[in-house]
Formats: sequence, structure tokens, C-alpha cells
Amino acid sequence: MFPALAAERELDRARLADLERSISELESKKKLVLDRLDSYKYPVLTLPNEITTEIFIHFLPTYPSCPLLTGLDTPTVLTQICHQWREIALATPALWRAISFSEPYPSSFYFELHERLCNIRLSRSRSYPLSLELEEDCLDRKHTTELLSTLAVHRARWEHLDFHLSLSRLGAIAGPLPLLRSLDLFVDNPDDGDDDTAEISFLNAPLLRTVVLNDTAAKNITPPWAQLTSLTLHALYPRECAPILKLSPNLVHCELNLASEDDGAEDFPNIYLSSLRSFTLTGDPATGYLETFVVPALRSFEISEPYIDPDCIDTLASFLAKSRCKLQELRITDRVSVAEESYREAFPLVKVSFDEND
Repeated sequence: MFPALAAERELDRARLADLERSISELESKKKLVLDRLDSYKYPVLTLPNEITTEIFIHFLPTYPSCPLLTGLDTPTVLTQICHQWREIALATPALWRAISFSEPYPSSFYFELHERLCNIRLSRSRSYPLSLELEEDCLDRKHTTELLSTLAVHRARWEHLDFHLSLSRLGAIAGPLPLLRSLDLFVDNPDDGDDDTAEISFLNAPLLRTVVLNDTAAKNITPPWAQLTSLTLHALYPRECAPILKLSPNLVHCELNLASEDDGAEDFPNIYLSSLRSFTLTGDPATGYLETFVVPALRSFEISEPYIDPDCIDTLASFLAKSRCKLQELRITDRVSVAEESYREAFPLVKVSFDEND
């Protein structure tokens, strides 16, 4: 019995010794591999930090477009590749300056997570100007209040705003905006019985040049119209656009997507825009509206064909002659009656294109 036990123990010792030798050999091989890896210089890691920084910036959506707070195309991903990349990403405030809250949040947990990520980006962006997107429909009332309060602390850095808010929230974004350059604001119509006169001023925004508004926003805010160079209006009546355009003489780009007038045709005042180079006119047609514009600097024009129907060619020719402009590009959308070649023959010096859905 005892000799058998002793033999078994000797066998175990031999097996253990073999395992220890195997482990030792593997450790030696591991060290050789690690030493080789440590000595190897990955080409991307030999780039100067300035070039790596530029690559990182081009990895993200072009500013002021905002990446979501989570996902593959976020700056956070760049911090998870290696130590060197993490250090570069954290030292680059431009990577963290664009923030979007435009996806639904199924629970408070997800919102709180994204709010923490938002605060991280706000901190890492340091003193850089900010681009912000916010869809109130994605949040409940409590979360919207919390988020607007968080963002308002940094209002002096707001450079580009793309907000979809209820009318009652407009007051949360009012006030001095020294760096604001573009404002894209969609305001929901108030429910019956709610106050529909917010009257929010954006006059204290000396750098603001580009504004996009829906009808409710246009009726309830006051931008510095005279300093704007780009204006887009959605769902306004032609008669509502006229006074706004008269206050905006320095427009270079204008896009009007109009709602139909309840009262039918009416006389519209003439609108003279001496600097306008790009003009888009779509939405529900208003008879005689195009003829009210005088745009001598116009170079690019997009129009829905119903605006010039039934005498499309003559109406366009009259409009261009009245403005005495040197049009270079003409795009016809919602074409219903006139052949493409008819436009090209009538305007041989103009590059004419058509909506792909025509």
C-alpha cells in the first residue's frame, strides 16, 4: 500500500515539474513577444500629435453637426483605443464641443446616463464654442427642464443652436448670446388655452447671421433681422413673410416654404433684396407672389412649378427681366406641365435642373 502511494506521489511530482517547466517556457516566450511588441512602432502612433488631432476631428461629423452621445462615431470611442490616443483626445477640446439630445429616452436611467455624458463633454470642451441639438419630444417635462438648466450655464459659449421646443420653453433660451452664429428653431404650436405670445428677443446676439424658423417661432421671437445673411422660413403665409423680409435687407440666401393663404389671392407688397444670390420658393403656391420680388444679384433660384403655372416660361422670364439679374442656376421642382427642354430653350445661358421625383 505504502510503496504504491509513494510511487503515485513521485509521479505527481514529475507531472508538476513538467507543468512548471512548461509555464516557465511560456513565460519566456511571452516576454519575448512583449519585448518585440514594445520595440515595434505602429506607424499611426509615430504621427505628430497635431496630425493625429486633425484625423480625430475629421473622424467626427463636420462641425457644427452633432454626433450622438453614444455610438461608434463619438469622441468617446477615440479614448478607448490606446493610452496615447486617449491623451490626445482628452487634450483636444474641439472633439467635445458638439452635443445632441435628439434620440428617444425610454427611461430615466438612459437620460441620466446621457446627461452625465453631456456634462463630460461640456467639461472637456473647456472654453470652446458649442453646437447643440435638442428635441424636446424625446424628453419628458422634468428632463427637459434639467437639461436646459444645465446647458444654460454655458450660454455664453452657444454658437450653433438646433432646438425643437414647446412655446413655454422659449424663455429658457432667451438672453445675451455673444457667440451665437446660427439658430434653427422649431416651436410647437401651443395647446388651446395656452399663452401663444412668448415674444422672446434674440437682439443681443451680435454674430447671428443664419436663422431657420417655423411659423410659431417666427411669430414669437425677434432676431436681429437686419444683420442676417441667411433666412429660412417654414409654414408661414406670404403676407407674414413680407414684413420679415423687408426687415432683412442683407440676405444672401433665402428659403421660403409657404403655407396656403386662407383668403385666396391678394396684393403683396414689393420686396427688394439687393444682395440675394440664392433663393428657394416652395410649398403651397400663392398667385402673383413671385412677381413681388426684385433680386438683382440673384444667381441660383429654385422654385416649385405651381408658383409659375400656367404660363411658366413667361412668368419666369418676366421675373428675371424685372430683377435684371444674371441667373446661373435654375432648379424646377414639382413639375407638372412644362417639358424640360422648354425651360432649357427659353433660358439657354442658365444651368437648368429638375427634381428627381418629377
